[in-house]
Amino acid sequence: MPLIDRRLLQNFDWTLLLLASVLVALGIANLVSATHGTTSGDLSPEVRRQLVSAGLGTVGLVAALLVDYRRLERLAIPIYLASTLLLASTLVLAPVTRGNSSWLTFGPVRLQPSEFSKVGLVLALAWTFHRHPPQEMRRLRDLWRPGLVIALPVGLIVLQKDMGVALLTLLVGATYLPFVRVPWRAWAAVGVAGAAGLVGLWSFALAEYQRKRILDFLEPGRDPLASGYQAIQSKIAIGSGAMFGKGYLEGTQTQLRFLPTQHTDFIFSVLAEEWGFVGSALVLGLYAALLLWGLVIARRSKDGFGAMLAIGVVGALLWPAVINIAMVLGLAPVIGVTFPLFSYGGSSLIASLVCIGLLLNVSMRRFMF
Repeated sequence: MPLIDRRLLQNFDWTLLLLASVLVALGIANLVSATHGTTSGDLSPEVRRQLVSAGLGTVGLVAALLVDYRRLERLAIPIYLASTLLLASTLVLAPVTRGNSSWLTFGPVRLQPSEFSKVGLVLALAWTFHRHPPQEMRRLRDLWRPGLVIALPVGLIVLQKDMGVALLTLLVGATYLPFVRVPWRAWAAVGVAGAAGLVGLWSFALAEYQRKRILDFLEPGRDPLASGYQAIQSKIAIGSGAMFGKGYLEGTQTQLRFLPTQHTDFIFSVLAEEWGFVGSALVLGLYAALLLWGLVIARRSKDGFGAMLAIGVVGALLWPAVINIAMVLGLAPVIGVTFPLFSYGGSSLIASLVCIGLLLNVSMRRFMF
């Protein structure tokens, strides 16, 4: 009996792997430009760390696709609890950086548990919705189980004082809402309660610097040399790229370091300046194709857990990209969210490649039913 079922190789999803690989490669090439000239060596420390993260992420991808996802269903809750426990450890072990405590530091290694908690969240929600299908949920109180699953990591991230990532995690959980059948009247009531909650959040929960950041987003000119500086410089960089860009390593905003965090949150601004509208549209088109392919995988899945898992992974990749692009265009506050598979960030890249591995897992095992 062969150790590996030949059908796994015959049905391997090369399209998905190619799309993910191209995006990672383009992201690293873009990072080389963003950090060009910062050191005397050929590659900057950021590029070296990203290459190491890509290698570790590839190991995670392989591990995620080798274990039959139907076995992962039995491990979904333990993985969720383990990732939540790791997230909770930041409240005790993580140093306060830029007003929040979201990073664990082990010597030269820094880890952001909230990135991995999204993987655990998706697995737990897929497990929950497989046992309690969303189309059977017709009242708000039917959502208490997934609501509890989402509330635990979101609450821990709020305690870290990282409101941007908390919002992102909430959106990942909300990916499943279009599939439930709760009447619109109930959602209207939730909207009213949410508006009241936002007023309370603004008045009592947000720190002064967080309120200032939101106000500066609504009007960047209020503080153009401080909190509004990045948004303004990002729009200048994107606009200066015009249709075809200034060329690789030729972006003036990038090479003259007008954008302080151009290799992390604002990496897309580097792409837009050097490759223009055409290059930006190409990258966004590749990313959109990857997400749509993920939805195709969900539709082709032969069981509920596989379909829910694929939908959750698409949400985990979609929402950070939406927020990041909105950030660099000045359409959303600067909240420190990366563009998955493309931005610099080891934890983000590893977690994103694990998500790709889960999609590959569901895709290549759809014939085993």
